[in-house]
Amino acid sequence: MSIKRILEDFKGEKLSLKDAEKELRLLSMSKISNWGNLDMQREYRAGAPEVVYGEGKKETELVRLTDALLREKGRCIITRLSEAKMRALAQRFRKKAIHKNPKAGMVVIKNKGYKLRKTGGRIAVFCAGTSDVPRAEEAVVIAAEMGCEVYSFYDIGVAGIHRLIPAIEKAVKEDVDAIIVAAGMEGALPSVVAGLVDVPVIGLPTSTGYGFGGKGEAALYSMLQSCAPGLAAVNIDNGLGAGIIAAIIANRAGKFR
Repeated sequence: MSIKRILEDFKGEKLSLKDAEKELRLLSMSKISNWGNLDMQREYRAGAPEVVYGEGKKETELVRLTDALLREKGRCIITRLSEAKMRALAQRFRKKAIHKNPKAGMVVIKNKGYKLRKTGGRIAVFCAGTSDVPRAEEAVVIAAEMGCEVYSFYDIGVAGIHRLIPAIEKAVKEDVDAIIVAAGMEGALPSVVAGLVDVPVIGLPTSTGYGFGGKGEAALYSMLQSCAPGLAAVNIDNGLGAGIIAAIIANRAGKFR
């Protein structure tokens, strides 16, 4: 039963308030055996789709979760997959529409005929170095699946600051609603960008670098201590979180564009 059907039945006095509340609670979650719960209404309630975290899950578990999401929502997004698991899922669901992103370690599986609704939201994703690309791509994939137009600019770090200018010009020209900036090492790029634009900047620290602080700690500290206004940061390597936050901002702006 859909939310619309529940509300119609309540309005038509076919369901009591108590029963309608019960149906809505049941609708919000799908239990997989005795170990997994899927939040089927997350996208309607919170603006972000249910996503399966692939790391640590067996292939059989991933298949069951994917089956459930395809049946209920028509789409399944899985993150942090090894190449072997990605190949296995692609083979298992070969009759579906499959988009693999090996750099991000993500796969999106959809029923044939699934229509992605464009929201009008626009974001840009800047990436300091090529080692930061996997986490930037994670943000790109999820933001696109949330209906945003995404503009990507890679290898434009502060070591060659002149490379940044064309990306800033393009982002401003396209009137983006938020910019994600992925950076490792000392994580300086987000601060630079935040000082040049008038939209929210989301710093994405990555675990690239040398020695002390080289696992993303130095980049995170730099973003947290930034003197540039308009910059917020997610946790180390959390490309998914950065993409979701940017998309929620952009989709909200898209409603009023």
